[in-house]
Amino acid sequence: MFEQFKNIGNMMKMAGEAKAKAAEMQAELERRTVTGESGGGAVRVTLNGKGRCLRLETDPALFTGLVADDKGMAEELIAAAFNDGMEKVQQVVAEELKKVTGGMDLPGLEGMTGQ
Repeated sequence: MFEQFKNIGNMMKMAGEAKAKAAEMQAELERRTVTGESGGGAVRVTLNGKGRCLRLETDPALFTGLVADDKGMAEELIAAAFNDGMEKVQQVVAEELKKVTGGMDLPGLEGMTGQ
C-alpha cells in the first residue's frame, strides 16, 4: 500500500524537475539568436530562439534606384530571410528539447520543433 504513495511521490518529483527544465529551456531560447539570410546576404534577419524578430538588416544597394516593380522582389527577399531564420529557430528548439529530454522522443512535443 505504501509503495503506491512512493510511486506517486516519485512521479510528482519528476514532474517538478521537468517543469524546472522546461523553464530553463524557455530562458535559453530567449537568449539564443539565429540569423536568416537571402539574396546572398542582401537581407539578414536576426531572431531569438522563440522566433521573435530582433533585427532586420538590408544592404543599401538593395534599395538604390528601387522602382515599383522591384518592391515585390525586396519584400520576397525579406520574407525568405525570415523563413530561413525560422528554420534555424526550429533547429535550436530541437537541440534544446533534446537536452531537456535526454534525447528521448516524448509524445506531444513534436509541435515545439515545428515538425
